[in-house]
Amino acid sequence: MTFRPRYPRLVIAVLGFASGVFATALFVWQQGPFVIAAPERAVGVQRVASPADAPPAPEGTSGKPVNAARELDDRGLMVPVEGVQREALVQTFDDARGGGRRHDALDILAPRHTPVLAVEDGVAARLFRSAQGGITIYQYDPSHEYVYYYAHLDRYAENLNEGDRVSRGQVIGYVGTSGNATKGTPHLHFAIFKMTDEKRWWEGTPIDPYEILRRR
Repeated sequence: MTFRPRYPRLVIAVLGFASGVFATALFVWQQGPFVIAAPERAVGVQRVASPADAPPAPEGTSGKPVNAARELDDRGLMVPVEGVQREALVQTFDDARGGGRRHDALDILAPRHTPVLAVEDGVAARLFRSAQGGITIYQYDPSHEYVYYYAHLDRYAENLNEGDRVSRGQVIGYVGTSGNATKGTPHLHFAIFKMTDEKRWWEGTPIDPYEILRRR
């Protein structure tokens, strides 16, 4: 009499599993234990900033400002807000800002729509709008070593375009509260920085405008 299992497929599966376990055990006994290596962590790619990603205000590259007396005292820079006397300027360069930042600029209070003036001859390198600085102008000096930064403007001067040459005392914009400026306190946020060797208009070493403008 021939024996026929009631569930032939189940019997075959069980026998196959058992033989697989036996083969694995035999391999480990002969070769020793083995470890499956985990995949390596992906190396992060450092994103390089571009002008489109530029910060709203010049990004300082040094904790200490350049010696303004040596660099810019002979330029005869004018106060960049019409009608404001040098004696009325208040030092704000070292004021603390959020996130442990330093102000690195001079705030010049004036009524809204007061003309903003180019501090010296140069080029309107960038007309830039950002959440923090609002309506801003980056002006190159004649040597293209320094950038003058005007922020929180109400608007640009009529017909001012990027790349235009500007003259000392020329109206380039108007005092306002654009960006993150307090809406009830119109003022010009004015900064000076010396560009790095890469000549990026948004990057450099900050210089205290107060020390320069008050000494003239």
